[in-house]
Amino acid sequence: MTTKAGTSAPVLGIRALNRATLARQLLLRRAALSAEAAVAHLVGLQAQNVKPPYYALAARLDGFTPEDLSEAMAGRRVARLVTMRSTIHTHTADDCLTLRPLVQAARDRELHAFRKGLAGVDLDRLADVARELVEAEPRTMAQLREALLAEWPGADPQSLAVAARCRLPLVQVTPRGLWGRSGQVTLTTAEHWLDRPARPAPAPDDTVLRYLGAFGPASVKDMQTWAGLTRLRDAFERLRPRLVTFRAPDGTELFDLPDAPRPDPDTPAPPRFLPEFDNLLLSHADRTRVVPPAHKGRTWTGNQAHRVLLVDGFVAGLWKAEEDALVVETFDRLPEERRAEVVAEGERMLAVMRPEAAYGVRFGTVRG
Repeated sequence: MTTKAGTSAPVLGIRALNRATLARQLLLRRAALSAEAAVAHLVGLQAQNVKPPYYALAARLDGFTPEDLSEAMAGRRVARLVTMRSTIHTHTADDCLTLRPLVQAARDRELHAFRKGLAGVDLDRLADVARELVEAEPRTMAQLREALLAEWPGADPQSLAVAARCRLPLVQVTPRGLWGRSGQVTLTTAEHWLDRPARPAPAPDDTVLRYLGAFGPASVKDMQTWAGLTRLRDAFERLRPRLVTFRAPDGTELFDLPDAPRPDPDTPAPPRFLPEFDNLLLSHADRTRVVPPAHKGRTWTGNQAHRVLLVDGFVAGLWKAEEDALVVETFDRLPEERRAEVVAEGERMLAVMRPEAAYGVRFGTVRG
């Protein structure tokens, strides 16, 4: 149940929450950070597909080029693995070895759904066998299924592979994930790939502070949505003396770091082109700080997220790269001044991400 804040806590309106979150997300002004430092600050980038982390950093970093992240991945300073919300994220090497243990409880819950296909399987032994397999040679999921099925011929093959993924921190090895390269998903353990032992899971308190630094001000339920975890209230309560509290417009209690940026609600927010599944849109239980209620649901079709355009800090439309143009589809008609800003940002993004492409920005059919 959502906790309501006391009446003495100041209220932060939607625009105040929007500007504070954009500032933490490096979306009010681009930051002069390395790709690796930005990945650490943002506590990872959603990465179900290969390209979104690159576009996410292009929107946030000054002087970024795709090679910056690609080189960090090739150098094994960052890697791709399943963490928050059972989804693939790009994390720093340190976070690969600590955040994954933190969210292990969620992986255990996921595995519980496959228990019928794992009848008679000793999961500890399965983890040992799978580790030996993928550390001897990186394996595809199909190869892992086949090898595990030889050990447990009566089990469900898919359940065996899911069990290995849930019990072990499996990273996708390069060239998968490198800019301009291709490769099927091939897996080994984080410890083997990064050539260092696993580390103890961080205290939830430490991750609460990092989450607030990247996504705050936020409620307990917001962080639970981001992490895919439950029962984080105790960590927030332990930290309460070190935090400040506010109220959302609906009265929900919000926590924050005392010295974190909370810009004036009228601070200008330039347009930004964000990739599909950007964590800005997925890391709060209440997403109205970024998604206006009138546009709720328009950034998804089925299970597929669309690439999103922010105007004045809020979701205002979608975009896609076609063969001859960057096509922008807005939900509402934009004033000419806003359209010019969107075009300028689109051209900047193209210069970073597609410098070889000789085309510009076109406005498509207005949605809504």
